[in-house]
This record gives sequence, C-alpha cells and structure tokens, in this order.
Amino acid sequence: MLQSTHTPSFIRNPTGLRDHPALVLNADFRPLSYLPLSLWPWQEAIKAAILDRVMVLAEYDTVVHSPTVEIRIPSVVVLRDYVRPARTSAFTRFNLFLRDEFTCQYCGAKDHLTFDHVTPRSKGGRTTWENVVASCGPCNLHKGSKTLRQAGMTLRRRPLRPSPEELRNTGRKFPPNHLHESWMDYLYWDAELEA
Repeated sequence: MLQSTHTPSFIRNPTGLRDHPALVLNADFRPLSYLPLSLWPWQEAIKAAILDRVMVLAEYDTVVHSPTVEIRIPSVVVLRDYVRPARTSAFTRFNLFLRDEFTCQYCGAKDHLTFDHVTPRSKGGRTTWENVVASCGPCNLHKGSKTLRQAGMTLRRRPLRPSPEELRNTGRKFPPNHLHESWMDYLYWDAELEA
C-alpha cells in the first residue's frame, strides 16, 4: 500500500496554537489537581495574565499576535490568590476509579471497568464510597446481585472514603499522556525524595 506524504487541508495540525495548554499552579506553587492535571487553554492563560490574575513562570517558544502586541504563549502560570483545596472528595465515577487505581477490585483487571455495589442494592446496599468499587465487566456480571460470599469472590482491599490528599497522591501514579518539559519542575517538587 502506498503512503501519501500529502496532508489534506481538513486534517487539523496537532501542533497548532490550540494545543499549547498552560499548567495552572495554586499560589503555593502546587498544581490545582494532578488527575486530571490542572490545565487551561492558552487563550485563558493569556487572558488571566493580562488581567493580572496569574504570574507567568514559563513560556512556549510560540507567539500569538494582536494588531499591536506580540505575546509568547504561557506554559506554566501560578495563581496570585490561593484557592483552598476541597476538604472532601467528590463521589464521582472518575474519583472512584482513581481511588481503586483503575483496577478491578475483584480480579485486578484494568480493562472494561465499571463499578459494582459490594452489598447489592437489592439487598439494601447504598451508593457510597464504602460500598462501591471499580469492577471489570466480567466480574460485575459474575457477581450480579449476589453477596461476596454467595459469588465466592473477595475484594483486593476494603473500600473507604479517600481524602483529597490521598486522591492527589494516587493521581501522581498516572501522569497524563502529554507533559511539556517546562512543567516537570512544578509537578513533583512536593514529592518525598527517596534515600
């Protein structure tokens, strides 16, 4: 099969200006969140810099133009005002998967994840941090509306409500697909150093 070196005009350029996100740090120089990583589109970062809501710490080599001004696109910005982190973790599907490290809590599979009520809802189980776990499709089907004992299954670990700090620390194990080199000094500076 012949491969064409011609790129049709309707295919978007992946290195276009829309693909220059800015890493957003809180006033204490920590990312607002690790997973998902706190990123703003370049337009928001420039707007916040012009309005003096952020300080620009690093920039891309790429520039944008207005009729009178040329601006380098920010790659790392820090908020001027501190945003207090949440005291509790939102009970969302994403945070549930993050708590369970994107792993089935019955067999350890990492594909086809859904969630399962440990004590089935049909038997009075509630939809809470302490009763819902990440589960692969096959384990979820096998367990169905049975208890763990009835299904002959065990949990890898007991489900508990995670603190926001625990979710942040777990999120560090799953870096995003794209990490610009200018972000590296700001992502893990608060991690403990190994001896």
